[in-house]
This record gives sequence, structure tokens and C-alpha cells, in this order.
Amino acid sequence: MAISSGTGMGGRLAVVVMGVSGSGKSTVAEALAQALGWQFIEGDAFHSAVNHAKMQAGIPLTDADRASWLDALGAQLALAVEEGVLLSCSALKLNYRERLRGCVPGLRFIWLDVNRDMAAARVAGRGAAHFFPATLIDSQFQALEPPVDEPGLLRIAGDIPLPDIIQTATRWLQARPHEDI
Repeated sequence: MAISSGTGMGGRLAVVVMGVSGSGKSTVAEALAQALGWQFIEGDAFHSAVNHAKMQAGIPLTDADRASWLDALGAQLALAVEEGVLLSCSALKLNYRERLRGCVPGLRFIWLDVNRDMAAARVAGRGAAHFFPATLIDSQFQALEPPVDEPGLLRIAGDIPLPDIIQTATRWLQARPHEDI
């Protein structure tokens, strides 16, 4: 199912699925990309080895730690060649989202809004194989600047079933005009 855009990106649409760790952003972005036939970019794959080590040690990342990561993600979005691209990225702060918007005109965001208990349970359920420990959940919520009243944003409760999230997001992408904002 292709969704055409009319953005200043040569007809491509770029969307960031955002939220705290455990919100389901990677699961949703990958499933939505598959449903739409779009490219999926896993944001965590672009963290430096130093950032991964800090998180594994239970040390929250700083704005400075995230700067080169956000630049790499913005470059990946700008270089995407598919008709549409979905990126999973926490994008916790307004200045992070603005940095990404600066790389890609008309960038859209889908915010998976979950509470602390749900996020903690999901992260704990990943087991030791995942680099992000549940002990960092509180730092995610402390850093989160909810994207309320931002342009090009869809807020979805992260506790609804995945098929419902995909259906809601797909309807939003199909219904919304995709001019540059």
C-alpha cells in the first residue's frame, strides 16, 4: 500500500515513530514500514559504541551524547530513496525533533504514549540481551518533552494492540495533507 505525499522531498514522506524506551517504537515502525512497503530505519543501530556502553552500564545519555546520533539519523532520513521511510527514534526533546525536522522538510512524528509502568515492564521483558536496562526508564521520562501541539504529529496510546496502532497510523498518513509544514 503506497501513500504518496506531495512533500518537498520529491514525493517521499518521512515519519519518525517516537517515544520512551519500551513504548514499542521499533516494533511499530517496522510493522508500519512493512504494511506500507516503506523503508525502515532502526535508530538504535546508529548509536556510537560509547553510547551503547554508557546505556549498558545504566548511565543516561546527555544531549551531547545524542548530538552525533541525531545528525546520523537526520542524514539517514535525508538519504532515504524509498517513497516513504519510517525511523524509530526516541526523539524525547523538542530540540531533538527540531534537529531532525531541519534535515527533512515535512517530517512527521507518531508519538507512542505509554506510562512508566508499561515502559518498565516491556524493557524488563526484553532480558539481558538488549543493551537498554530497565533502570534507565526513569531518565527517559525525565527527559521527555511531550510533543503536544507540534505540527505533523499523531499521538497514539502505546497500550493498544499493534494492528490497531498500524490501522490508526495508516489512516492518518492517508488522510493528512502532506505539504511541507
